[in-house]
Amino acid sequence: MMRWERGTVRELVDSWPGVVRMRVALDDGSGQSLRALAYTELLGSPAVGETVLLNTNALRRDLGTGGDALVVARPDAPGARSDGIPVGAAHMMKARYTPGQVMVDAIDDPASQHYATMCAADDLAGMSVVAADLHSSLPAIVAGIRATRPAARVAYVLTDGAALPAWYSRTVAALREAGLLAACVSAGQAFGGDLEAVSVPSALLGARHVVGADVAIAIQGPGNLGTGTGWGFSGLQAADVLNAAGALGGRPIGALRVSDADPRDRHLGLSHHSATTYGRLVHVPTTFGVWPAALHTVFHPIVREQLEETVIAPAAARGLRHEVREVDPDGLWEELESFPVTLSTMGRGLDEDPNAFVYAALAGRAAAQLAP
Repeated sequence: MMRWERGTVRELVDSWPGVVRMRVALDDGSGQSLRALAYTELLGSPAVGETVLLNTNALRRDLGTGGDALVVARPDAPGARSDGIPVGAAHMMKARYTPGQVMVDAIDDPASQHYATMCAADDLAGMSVVAADLHSSLPAIVAGIRATRPAARVAYVLTDGAALPAWYSRTVAALREAGLLAACVSAGQAFGGDLEAVSVPSALLGARHVVGADVAIAIQGPGNLGTGTGWGFSGLQAADVLNAAGALGGRPIGALRVSDADPRDRHLGLSHHSATTYGRLVHVPTTFGVWPAALHTVFHPIVREQLEETVIAPAAARGLRHEVREVDPDGLWEELESFPVTLSTMGRGLDEDPNAFVYAALAGRAAAQLAP
């Protein structure tokens, strides 16, 4: 069930494109205040002193949603909306049949200016497509690409496994502001990108033929859902991305999720998420960037052995030949250290979990090397 609470905006805390955060004093007489988040492209910008209706489900359950209540309505301004989402010819609905469904102008909508391009698009022409489990891999993958081909045109495809609004990601906002992403394409039920697409394959084709990308990175948004079971995690969507990339003539590249700092055994070394996704669900030849054997330290041979045992060998038994590509790491660490966008995964930064970002950057460099 939904948990609704009503309050009054007391302070505007911070903002980034598409989002404003505020402190809201609850109207229940408790004197309590909450930090709340509003999507300005959906609701406009609440003002200090205004009444807002909040969804506090995740906040009250201490779930990993960033610690914010979500503004769902502004009763004092029932017609409030911004001009950020076109409402003229658009009729593509996302978050369908939910109270928050939103109408967008998708690139594959007959009313779109890109419709003729999308009708003709049927091949990725060798474009590198990087898939990953965690949204936190995104900036490190971009860093690996930029360290290798600074002029490469990079598009991000937001899949719908986690956060649906692209605006929720401060990482995407920062990458766009820094000029490090040519566009964000929100696919499936996700929305709020620079461009919208009905499906992941369509989003990838849009990245190539509308955005003109050399490399596309397709990852779910913030809020990966994991249960500790073998198959109950949202990062499995990475397999759909790679299968689509292979079917459409792209170059599938899997970013390995690794860690030598995660307290959970199933994510130490090569995460079971990568092993399951790439070893059992991917059905197209895929490239995995790894640390060169000649430069091995204690950690890297463990990852290489896990990759061979849980991904390469099971795929080979199914007649599928993946590529393990040794990638020269020269310059990647310096790029990660100086990267203008914050690097953080599961609350750990570059110094606390360096290999989580290094392996994402290796995937980015492999993508840049293999891109047309």
